[in-house]
Amino acid sequence: MIHVLGIDGGGSKTVCVLMSADGKILGHGQAGPSNYQTIGIEAAKIAIISAIQQAVEHSFLALERFVPIQGISLGLAGVGRSEDIELIRNLIEEIQTSSELPIDWKLTPENIIINSDSVIALVGGLGHFVGIVVIAGTGSHIFGKNHQGISKRVGGWGYLLGDEGSGYDIAIQGLKSALRSYDGRLESTQLIPAFQDALNLNSIEELIPVVYRQGWVVKDIASLAPIVDQVAASGDPIAQTIIKNAAHELALATEVAINHLFEPTESFEIVVMGGVWKGLANFRRQFEAEINAIAPLATIISPRHEPAYGAGLLALHTIG
Repeated sequence: MIHVLGIDGGGSKTVCVLMSADGKILGHGQAGPSNYQTIGIEAAKIAIISAIQQAVEHSFLALERFVPIQGISLGLAGVGRSEDIELIRNLIEEIQTSSELPIDWKLTPENIIINSDSVIALVGGLGHFVGIVVIAGTGSHIFGKNHQGISKRVGGWGYLLGDEGSGYDIAIQGLKSALRSYDGRLESTQLIPAFQDALNLNSIEELIPVVYRQGWVVKDIASLAPIVDQVAASGDPIAQTIIKNAAHELALATEVAINHLFEPTESFEIVVMGGVWKGLANFRRQFEAEINAIAPLATIISPRHEPAYGAGLLALHTIG
């Protein structure tokens, strides 16, 4: 029996799936973050071991003394350079010596696959290997691959230099617009009372101590994006413009990937992933309208599977 592990390691959690040769998920595990760039390699190792252990122990194969694993595929945030990949390869060698895991490792160097999180998001979201993924969560970026194996990444430059169309981008534009309106530099907007209610502020001026003195980080600010979305859905013109601009920026970036990867006569799929797509203010519909005008043969879909499943598919594909 062929069994593989697919691992999605991000900045907030690590997910592992145990899969059989026919693509069925036999076990599922989840642990803490494993982006070694931010938490360190030892903490990342602990999280990955924990996720693997849960996936194996939650499967019916746990009845066996040792589960044979012929392939492992990881998609990790922060992995892009050759030195990153080499570091993770060494990490996998260390994990194979862990006495915590009831696994009979049958790995070869070729069957240890290491990619960025973008690659497994694409494969998991589509369920196959060709197309484009547009990620709009806390941050944003676009990644695609065509039938010739050519790939293209657009965006993903972080909250200071990019991340247009992300939750952070929408939230920070909403906060700035509220303050501009309060100053009188922008017309009246319901963003002001909406932020005050959500943050329990007596005045919008109290944003200063909340944001600056309480040490808010990117995720804290990005968590306010649904407020902007709700205000936009209620008909507020300022908030609607923010949502429209965010959708346009993602469509613009996606157009770059489309032109780089596909001919006008080719049909392909675009999978959209991330919390921003769940908004109520027609964000997705505005994005789809722009993409349909750019690439009428493209089909926009919601994810078919999670990224960890995509990692598992890559392992099975490599094994053949």
